[in-house]
Amino acid sequence: MRSGRRHITILIANLPAERDRRVIRECLTLEQNGYEVTVIAPRGDKSLKFLPGSRSTRLRPYPVFVYGSGVLSYAAEFLWSFLCITARLVGEVLSGRAHAVQVCNPPDVYWPLALFMRAIGRPWVFDHHDLCPEIYATRSGGKPNRWAFRMLELCEWLTLRTASAVVVTNESFRDNALRKGVPADRMTVVRNGPALAEIASEQQRDDGRPAGVHRVVYLGVLGPQDNVEGAVLAAQELTRRRGRTGWRLTIAGDGESMPALRKLVSERGLGDVVEFAGWLDVGAVHDLLRTATVAIQPDLPTRMNDLSTMAKTVEYLGRGVPVVAADLTETRRTAGEAAVYVPTGTPVEFAIAIEELLADPARRARMREAGLARFADTLAWEHQAGRYVSVWHRVLPLSRRGVGTPPTSRAPAPMRAGDAAGRK
Repeated sequence: MRSGRRHITILIANLPAERDRRVIRECLTLEQNGYEVTVIAPRGDKSLKFLPGSRSTRLRPYPVFVYGSGVLSYAAEFLWSFLCITARLVGEVLSGRAHAVQVCNPPDVYWPLALFMRAIGRPWVFDHHDLCPEIYATRSGGKPNRWAFRMLELCEWLTLRTASAVVVTNESFRDNALRKGVPADRMTVVRNGPALAEIASEQQRDDGRPAGVHRVVYLGVLGPQDNVEGAVLAAQELTRRRGRTGWRLTIAGDGESMPALRKLVSERGLGDVVEFAGWLDVGAVHDLLRTATVAIQPDLPTRMNDLSTMAKTVEYLGRGVPVVAADLTETRRTAGEAAVYVPTGTPVEFAIAIEELLADPARRARMREAGLARFADTLAWEHQAGRYVSVWHRVLPLSRRGVGTPPTSRAPAPMRAGDAAGRK
């Protein structure tokens, strides 16, 4: 390129770029370290030409006309996305950009493009967001079609093995890739989570919670695998234990389970204690969590959830909100002493744990301090940015004609209104 700078193209298929907070932080980190970035993703906000918080990361959205809800509709959605992404990526290559590519899953179907890019001498980095075979098994009620599951495992293996480098969100994903034959020196753990700078930069506002009212919060995607109905049923159990005053459950997010959740709240007569906040931008997320007494992570102990890091939990810890969660391997590694762990994730277990925390301010204070320390010392994006950009310095060194290699320890600038809350 005429600027002499290296250009990275990032591919997303499952949501618009402005809703993927991990990708936003990655892009801003790359910008600050001398790279140019383009993101190819489904169209969201039609007014956006650049990534929120950036003046240089270009958006190349594509329209989506089919949204998956079953096997055939998912296949149609992924096929359409594959064709659109392929067309836009080829355009980026022909225009002299796309010196390297990062692909974010789900789905794990872009390995043919990896073979093409590597054949023409361009690095391909896989940013492993989700375990697709395990998602399918969870959404199938634990009884997946054997051949469909094996096909997803094959696609995951091909996606991992065709990458120049693999970025994973936690140690369990790293172990999974090792079992699939990925060399350890091609993998880097880069966790999810906001930056200290993002949280510190938010203007401090008065607590909007009514005096004497505890707020229990769920923040994130509302999908079948997220078990948000478990949080609603836990609220029903709390009405039996604490009555209907002095507390409220706020569900913030959106997804395909929203209609079913609204119906459940109506059928159980919980409209006075359960409220839906919708999908929130970064400022609104901060305001909500500043008013929270306890946060709930209702994900059940499936294999997928046991091995996954929930982005919502890091958001909770960053604001010092005590967490109630099922006893999952990566949740323990993330939250440590800042969470209460229940054995199986039943609504009754969640309700008992929440009730005990609401009645024990001293314990909540200890958990708050543990969460804030865990976030500041380990989880914040400032601790991840250097590891992430080191992958790119290895596979795509900055051009000598470019701007050079600035320090990699800086976090991206705080995200502004319009950036959305993500999940894993």
